[in-house]
Amino acid sequence: MEPQSASAVLLVRPAAFGFNAEAAQSNVFAHASGDSEAARKALEEFDTLANRLVNAGVEVLLLDDTPSPPKPDAVFPNNWFSTHADGTMVLYPMATAPRRLERRTEDVRSLLVRSGFEVRRVIDLSKNEEQGHFLEGTGSLVLDRPGRRAYANLSPRTDVDVITEFDRQMGYSTLIVDARDPGGRPIYHTNVFLGLGAGFAMLCLDAVAEPDRGALIAALESSGRTIIELSFAQLRRFGCNILELRSGDDEPVIALSLKALSNMTPDQVRKLEKFGSLVAVDIPTVEAVGGGSVRCMIAEIHLPRFSPAL
Repeated sequence: MEPQSASAVLLVRPAAFGFNAEAAQSNVFAHASGDSEAARKALEEFDTLANRLVNAGVEVLLLDDTPSPPKPDAVFPNNWFSTHADGTMVLYPMATAPRRLERRTEDVRSLLVRSGFEVRRVIDLSKNEEQGHFLEGTGSLVLDRPGRRAYANLSPRTDVDVITEFDRQMGYSTLIVDARDPGGRPIYHTNVFLGLGAGFAMLCLDAVAEPDRGALIAALESSGRTIIELSFAQLRRFGCNILELRSGDDEPVIALSLKALSNMTPDQVRKLEKFGSLVAVDIPTVEAVGGGSVRCMIAEIHLPRFSPAL
């Protein structure tokens, strides 16, 4: 059985961080910035996150972004690839052309192999871009890895046809829900309103359409998870955009932004702390300009390690 949480992650250090106007059309969290220091600040925030994860005992693999061509969202690698315990690496179709430039498959694969991980097969779903069908990795799909279950909200970045292909090739079953912001717009990524750990689920139930709530709650509870419900206001502060990892000592580590943590109630924090040590990092520039938070910056590595030669 594949564990829910990884003890190793891959981060991409940004070289040209900035506002992506095309991506912002479906991401209400991203805003143009007049701050000429935004790229520098984002790099400092990135380094702080990487260092905090290392200090928490998580193995961190770093890949430097290439400055040309510019890739303003390269700091969010979880949208274009995921890895799995059977040695599979999945490549995903991205909704906007600038983000497709982030797909540096061979560079990532080389880093993984050099770091002792084994990639046994690659499933390339990116061809769906040609038909205008998209699925942006573990932004679009929130994975219950032990249960082979995924959760997805249909949006301009998440297409049912690609979900079907993912399920078929990976042996998953995806529960599709309708989730929208208060203005009625589809929430662009599922991990904005739902975050899963091994024993908990951070959920903004108000974002989910009434007819879909019962099935979603039943699925989460049947998996043995405690639901920690958040409000729309907390969703907007990335309260659900968190990620459970594991330290080298196999202790749970929950990574989230300081903004997310600061906007939780004491009771919510107490409930979350039961499931692991909280590592909260202040990343205001990445959140305001890039429109993503800590979970979006982390690509978990679930691949098997190379077996030593006999």
